[in-house]
Formats: sequence, C-alpha cells, structure tokens
Amino acid sequence: MRLNLRNVAGFPAPIRLGIFILILLGLWLPIAGPVYWWWGTTNTVSIATILLLYAIFVFLLRFWGQNVYQQPQPLHYYGLRGKQELLLGLTFSLLCIFGLFILEASLGWLVWQSVTLELSKVILEGLAVALGIGLAEELVFRGWLLDELERDYRPQVSLWVCSTVFALLHFIKPWEVIRQSWPQFLGLLLLGSMLVQAKRLCQGRLGLPIGLHGGLVWGYYIVNVGNLVNYSQQVPSWLTGINHNPLAGFMGLLFLVSMTLGLRRLKALF
Repeated sequence: MRLNLRNVAGFPAPIRLGIFILILLGLWLPIAGPVYWWWGTTNTVSIATILLLYAIFVFLLRFWGQNVYQQPQPLHYYGLRGKQELLLGLTFSLLCIFGLFILEASLGWLVWQSVTLELSKVILEGLAVALGIGLAEELVFRGWLLDELERDYRPQVSLWVCSTVFALLHFIKPWEVIRQSWPQFLGLLLLGSMLVQAKRLCQGRLGLPIGLHGGLVWGYYIVNVGNLVNYSQQVPSWLTGINHNPLAGFMGLLFLVSMTLGLRRLKALF
C-alpha cells in the first residue's frame, strides 16, 4: 500500500487531485448521505456535515502528505505556520476594508449609522467566523491545491488555475443565487491571486494569507451584520458593489489591486 501511494506522487496533477477528491468523498458520503436522508437539509445539518467534510479533509491531508510525499509534518509543510504574519495580515486587511468604506462615506456614497450596544458581540462573532473561514479556505486552496499545481506547472499557471478554481467553487449555489452574485467572480479571482502572492511572499507560510482573508471577512461582517452603513444611492451599484458586496463593484476591485501592490511594501517586515 505504501509503495502504491508513493507512485501516486508521479502521476499528473489532475489525476492526483482526482484521486484525493474521490477518497475524500468516499469517506464523507457514507456518513453525510444518511444524515441528509434522515434529518433533511436544514442549516444545522448542512453546517454539521460541512464541518465533518473539513475534518475528514484535514485527516486525509495529513495522511496524504505523510504517505504520498513522505512529509513528517504535513500541515507544517502545507504552510500552517506564521503567527506573527497572521496578525499582520489581519490588521492590514481590516484597515484596508474600513479605509474603503471611509473613502466611500467621504464621497457621499454611503452614510455611517449609529453604533448599537450589540456591536461588541458582532465584532467577536465576526472574528470567529473570519478566522474559521480564513483557516479553512487557505489550507484547501493555497495549501493543498496550490502545492499540487506547483509540482507540475509554472508559477503563473498555478496561480491563475488555483485562483480560478477558488472563484468558481464559491458559485456552488442555486441558479437564482448564481445569477445575482456572478458579478463578484472577478473580485474573487483577484482575491485568490493576491492570496497566492502573499503565500509566496512568505516562502510558503499561510499565516499572511489566512490573516488577509480573515481580515476582509471580519471587516465586511462587522459592517454588514452590524448595519453600520446605509448606501445613499447617489452612484450606481456597480461602482460600490452589487448587492452591497464590495467584491462585486469597481471600487472593491480597485481596492484589491491596491492591497496586492501594498503587499510588496509589507515584504520589508518579514
């Protein structure tokens, strides 16, 4: 069995990825299928099964790294390190996204609303959600997927394939939801590109990408769930963000490009 797994390392990237996904689904579906059949597709059930899927993914990733690539510390190898960089990325992206809202408010495109007593709760909840999403998605996309692609393809090809897959998988939704949210595709593509570059800037560590990703989620969560802004409708939604999503607007895209350029200045801190 060990010899066969070592042979997998020599397969082309699409085949390696396919094998990994098939094993992952083979471990998850026998549990998730009966759960969905018995309890339905309520939010609680969906969250529980997704958490189960991710737990199996982490288990399989450790097994894969140890037995296919002979890595004694697979999660460390895939980039789970860099605590100081995580804090730096979290702070940088949080300041950037609030800077975007402050700029739009100064232009009269939105109005800040009164802060409620529940804001502290929203901030703490948002931080937990942001770190969870940042850690989960970065380990999957900039950890496992990017590593597999970089073994076979040039850096720029790996960057754009990884970023495209990252963007497309955010559209596994009902068709009506896809129709409403498709304008954010380019924003997700640019975000994925920035996060790949952040990992490379840190010599393969995921701390900075997790922090950057988490900070963006955290800032948007605070503003959106906390109802901190009200758009004045003085400019079209494609400028500020369709459905109030900054990634689906010109200003959000410009802000992502600026963040990417700003990463070069952060390099001096590493």
